[in-house]
Amino acid sequence: MFLVLSFQPIFALMAGILILILPRLLNYIIALYLIIIGIVGLIR
Repeated sequence: MFLVLSFQPIFALMAGILILILPRLLNYIIALYLIIIGIVGLIR
């Protein structure tokens, strides 16, 4: 659980920076985020 809590803010920061640089990646970043959150949810 600690891994998930520390992973999400770091991922959110990286995603935000990428969205600012390349707004077209927004859909891919959201899709990857949802997939990762889904996998983490299934593992827990």
